[in-house]
Amino acid sequence: MASIRLEGINKTFGKNKALRNVSFQVEDGEFFCILGPPGAGKTTTLRIIIGLETPDEGKVYIDDEIVNSVHPSKRDLAMIFQNLALYPDKTIFENIASPLKRLKLDEQEINSKVVEVAKQLRIDWMLKKKPAQLSGGERQRVAIGRAIVRQPSAYLMDEPLSNLDSLLRLEMRLTLKELQTSLKETFIYATHDQVEALSMADRIAILDKGVLQQIGLPGEVYRYPENSLVATVLGNPSMNFITCRIKENKDKVCLIHEAFSAISDKDALSTDVLSSLNTGKDLMLGVRPEDIAISLQKPTEPSVMGEIYVTEPLGNKTIVDVKLGEDIIKVIDGPSFKGEPAQTIWIRMNEAKLHLFETKSRKCVYHASEDSPVRIDSVHP
Repeated sequence: MASIRLEGINKTFGKNKALRNVSFQVEDGEFFCILGPPGAGKTTTLRIIIGLETPDEGKVYIDDEIVNSVHPSKRDLAMIFQNLALYPDKTIFENIASPLKRLKLDEQEINSKVVEVAKQLRIDWMLKKKPAQLSGGERQRVAIGRAIVRQPSAYLMDEPLSNLDSLLRLEMRLTLKELQTSLKETFIYATHDQVEALSMADRIAILDKGVLQQIGLPGEVYRYPENSLVATVLGNPSMNFITCRIKENKDKVCLIHEAFSAISDKDALSTDVLSSLNTGKDLMLGVRPEDIAISLQKPTEPSVMGEIYVTEPLGNKTIVDVKLGEDIIKVIDGPSFKGEPAQTIWIRMNEAKLHLFETKSRKCVYHASEDSPVRIDSVHP
């Protein structure tokens, strides 16, 4: 196993700043996901770790040793690319064995290692076939087998499942997590797919436009996003953002929207935030679709009146687009939801799971909780 650390990595290609002061540490045996949209800098980060790119500034450590000037072949890392790059004219056995042959191991040892890995990945029955005879998922297993057969100290994976259909991606996610658990090796996995990151990672790093946005446990990053980008990247549908005007009143901060108002205690917000929140300035109220309950009849509890804009039945759930004044938010309801467009409905937000974001910086300035909720205070009749 190996720990891997980046310190202050900057990388520019022409006028494009691919990475900006990126720093993080991956622990021994950790499954670490780098999550971000296309162009975020994920591939560049992996290529710098393995040595295919040289950073303009910053240091790369493997087991606390600086490896900036160490050749890729000497870093003892394996990388699986989106393009699997299997040898089409060679058998599966020969593809998996190729790294061992470059190490000049004897034939008996090569045969033993290849068969062992193939059994582990459940592809031992296809060793005499060629890549063209295999499905996408089977070819993916071959690429993984070729990477693990030489037992490197860490594995880097760049969008390895993006070319597979949804059922195969599900199968391969289970395979990779099972493999990492059994190998107890360090995995750094780059993806744009939040489901892959949330379901497999021990920790997630959110990267966007070369800037590291947040690092944390999957549940932690999902529940407490540090900015609106993180809140958007994680969640399907993503978090709703409702722009509200601020009105300060003694020990309270009131958020005014044309469909409702909400109240937060001033002492829950930091002094720096309060000093910048002049009356009339905007804040965004963030709420996830699953944290909103919808009613076709007006409930006895405080609720906000809205109107159905459109419904999206998805089999196991229904996504309801709701108009609140000029805003449209998404709500998740059950598969049997019966509402129709233009119908009046009432929603109740989970006051313990609301978030407040600054409009300009997009930073989250407050996460509500059971002890300190954001109260939906006034409602329209």
